Amino acid sequence: MSTPAPPPVDDQAAPAVAPPAGEPVGLPVAGIVGEPVGEIVTGEAVVLGLRAASFASRILAAVLDAVLVGIVLLAAVVGSTSLLSDSSEATTAALGLSVTVLCLVGIPTAVETATRGRSVGKLVLGVRAVRDDGGPVRFRHCLVRAVTGFFELWALAGSPAIICSLVNARGKRLGDLLAGTYVVRERTAARHRPLPPMPPELAGWARSADIGRLPLATTTAARQFLARTGTLNPASREALRVQLADALLPHVSPAPPPGTDPERFLVAVLVERRDREHARMERRENRTRELERTIGRL
Repeated sequence: MSTPAPPPVDDQAAPAVAPPAGEPVGLPVAGIVGEPVGEIVTGEAVVLGLRAASFASRILAAVLDAVLVGIVLLAAVVGSTSLLSDSSEATTAALGLSVTVLCLVGIPTAVETATRGRSVGKLVLGVRAVRDDGGPVRFRHCLVRAVTGFFELWALAGSPAIICSLVNARGKRLGDLLAGTYVVRERTAARHRPLPPMPPELAGWARSADIGRLPLATTTAARQFLARTGTLNPASREALRVQLADALLPHVSPAPPPGTDPERFLVAVLVERRDREHARMERRENRTRELERTIGRL
């Protein structure tokens, strides 16, 4: 059974379904919340307006990286050749191939892994590679990007990368498509409004609730909705808050107390999710510091 599209978040938007005021969480509403384009949600349910890097900035970063890698490669080949001048041609060729792979694949992989998606060129241009969900890239993402780049950037002079970037909405090259990454403008993260405080009547319920993995699209829309409640007309606000609450409800157990206001339910879920993420990060940092102290005493 198909459902109509939800009303857009706009002052003039007319709700697809206009539920009675004060309707409790859990009633069925029409529509599925669409995923905003070009926005990422962090673990704290904060929307980051990360925009894909421009074609020019990606090209300039790639050229700068290519020049630096080329200099390192040339120096490594010349040095290794002079050291093995008396070796056989097969040994020299094998060493040259090893040095080439190290410079064109190994070094870019190591640099992007260590810097979470940056390279010298990206750092200068203010861009970085991130996962499609906005998270930092890891070794496997960087390795796929580098191996693919060996062929599309070096072996084929960058022509596949340029064509793919021009036709892709996020400017992805082939390596990005295979790795599930894209390049964003790091210096243009949009400012965000903080979440409202935890509703006192829901604090106890939220602390004991099991909050599962929340859908990216719904969480983004809920965060935007809470930031714009003061600018929405009453009909749109009522329809959207019930719709968003019902979209989050299947991912939370147990359900909130009967008669809970949908908007306050949204606030409680997002605030508790943010607080748990902060607590998890603090525990991880404490374990890291303890491990460092233990290793230092050895």
